[in-house]
Amino acid sequence: MGKDSPTLFGPSFPERPLETGAYERLFREEGFLFIAGTDEAGRGALAGPVVAAAVILPESYDLPGLNDSKKLDRRNRERLSAEIPRAALAWAVGLATAGTIDRVNILNAALGAMLKACNRLTPAPDLILVDGSQPLPTATRQYTLKQGDGRCASIAAASILAKVYRDRLMALLERKYPGYGFADHKGYGAQSHLDALRTLGPSPVHRRSFKPLSAWLASEEGLFGA
Repeated sequence: MGKDSPTLFGPSFPERPLETGAYERLFREEGFLFIAGTDEAGRGALAGPVVAAAVILPESYDLPGLNDSKKLDRRNRERLSAEIPRAALAWAVGLATAGTIDRVNILNAALGAMLKACNRLTPAPDLILVDGSQPLPTATRQYTLKQGDGRCASIAAASILAKVYRDRLMALLERKYPGYGFADHKGYGAQSHLDALRTLGPSPVHRRSFKPLSAWLASEEGLFGA
């Protein structure tokens, strides 16, 4: 099961720079060889898939500025998204569609996307470091790390790949479903997105189980009543 262990890491451990790969180094000392970090992007969006990535970093790499994708500007995210695949021993992406999210809920969809990414890695990981507090449904040894994208190098790398991949995918979905502004707000609940929904109604890539869509669709007035 996942575990964020203060005994293992020590109170000052998470403050070490992400570029050092300190978490991964500690686990290598415990005998693990292929340590994958995994994270997702798009969990709170109203439209589009949730996208996950998994990354196995080598013992030595040069990724200056590596950090949680949310703490990076677009230029540095794009730069690192090009550098990470070259530096990594292995990397992969997995996703869950809006339909899957509506069917199994966002938590299960996100965990499934992360597991899909991990299962695509070659070599296969013998340890998975998972961002958050929920373990993946797998027998592979794993540790969950709250706010892992800001504490663990391989999870940070995964967060960047997932974010950039999803942003580019949302730009493509804007071409397929114009008028919603997916390229700008990436499917999140910006006012311009809500206004477009009232005008156009939901597209095939909207998550109908998410509020306010679910409330609108269940109401007598629907999307057009407000």
